[in-house]
Parts: sequence; C-alpha cells; structure tokens
Amino acid sequence: MGSYIFCVICILYSLISITCGSSIMFYLKEMYVIGHGVETAQKLTGSTPHDQLLIQISNSFAGLLLFVVGFLLFMVAFVKDAEFQSFFAKGCMLVHVSMALWRVVFERRLADLAWDWPRQVVGDLALALSWVFFLVYSWREKYD
Repeated sequence: MGSYIFCVICILYSLISITCGSSIMFYLKEMYVIGHGVETAQKLTGSTPHDQLLIQISNSFAGLLLFVVGFLLFMVAFVKDAEFQSFFAKGCMLVHVSMALWRVVFERRLADLAWDWPRQVVGDLALALSWVFFLVYSWREKYD
C-alpha cells in the first residue's frame, strides 16, 4: 500500500511541476499578473530591454528545470523499493522546508514580493507535510 501512495504523490507532484514549468516557459507574463497583480508584474519583468531579456531567459530556464523535475518525478513514481521511497520522501521534505526558510529569510525583504511570502511559505510547508504523512504511514506499515 505504501508504494501505491508514493506513486500517487509523485504523479500528482509531477503533473503540477510539468504544468507550472510549461506555464512559466510560455505564459510568464500572465502568471506574473495572476500571482502578483499588474503593477508588480511590470516591475518583475524589468525596466530596460537588456534586463527584460535576461529575466525572460532566466525564467525560461527555471520553467524548463521545473518541467524536467516533473518528468523525473514521473519516472521515480514507479520505483518499488521501500528504502528508496523513504530516502526520496525525506529529500523532498527537506527541499520544501528549505524553500520555506529561503522565503522567510530572503524573499520577505523584497518590497515587491513582501506581501506574497506568507502564502508561499504555507504552501511549501503543506507540500513538506504531504511527504511527512507518507513517511509516517510507511513507518506505521513497516513496524505494525
């Protein structure tokens, strides 16, 4: 049963990563407007053509990376080894907690993003919590 839950979590995260990565690569301006509002979106896209090009290239690579992570998650979803699943879940939990810490320490200092970081920290911690639930479930299954 633990491997089934692992597979479901990984496929769900894979779909989210592939969708977000594709959206970042192809619909970045719309994503900025939805996430931050029109005024902040204009600030985040840069003020000079050179800055705009650098920001667009950087965000395209970030979207591509997220897209690739989604495919890797899809491949990992079908691994049946319980030890690997536990190791992977701990790593994912650590990544999400690290992202939350990054947002608390650094992103809250950015004036244009200051109002947005609490919502994102809650999201990061919720994603980490899903891996914690998987670990607790797999430990319970292992030691019962």
